[in-house]
Amino acid sequence: MAVHTRIAPVAALVSLLAAGPVTAACGSGRAHPAAAAAGTAPAASDAVPPSAASAGTPGSTTPATDSSEPLPPALREAMTGVSWRPGCPVGLDDLRLLTVTFVDFAGAEQRGQLVVHQAIAPAVLRVFAKLRAARFPIRSMHLIETYGGSDDASMAADNTSAFNCRNVPGTSHWSNHAYGRAIDVNTVENPYLPKGKIMPPAGKDFLDRRNVRPGMIIEGDVVVTAFRAEGFTWGGGWRSGIDYQHFEKPE
Repeated sequence: MAVHTRIAPVAALVSLLAAGPVTAACGSGRAHPAAAAAGTAPAASDAVPPSAASAGTPGSTTPATDSSEPLPPALREAMTGVSWRPGCPVGLDDLRLLTVTFVDFAGAEQRGQLVVHQAIAPAVLRVFAKLRAARFPIRSMHLIETYGGSDDASMAADNTSAFNCRNVPGTSHWSNHAYGRAIDVNTVENPYLPKGKIMPPAGKDFLDRRNVRPGMIIEGDVVVTAFRAEGFTWGGGWRSGIDYQHFEKPE
């Protein structure tokens, strides 16, 4: 996918949203692509209850409760023509902005953001609350707009991301990312291996899955267990086109 050039405005938007949840008028319900930009009544925010979220490390100022909200107007504008466009299989009204606390590779808590389909938003918040509680490290969690909508650039940056209206690489059919129903986690430590390729190329250092290092996802670990408990399928268990970074929950 070609890299677009709307990174600077989005960086400012991400900084603004990272300061705290922003409420915006945006409806629920799966819209037909032709009506995707139409707004409806606001939907209520979901949040991980305090019992399911980590209390944070001592001295941390990071809020313990993560959140889900309709896409703010500025984000809808930033996404249009980058990660979303008319004709995509899901409307902007059906997507939610998640604000998530995660643990980085230095053990510090950080705030990140994901855009997912509203139907899986509560499940995704529960998954990442479990990963945070287990201190599973995540490199970064930026919206795909930070990389101009380029999945290749996001993967090369070891970025954890979700929604992006794109096809499965090398095909003409929609990826589950285009529905907001898939998430890629720690893309370098967990590469995608389609037809002999390694995506991203830096993932070649992590092809030996027996040599488990921080951030890697393996069968039976906390990441796979947490996602499967919510009904997600893991690409690392596929027979072909193995995708260690990928989790999806189709309808």
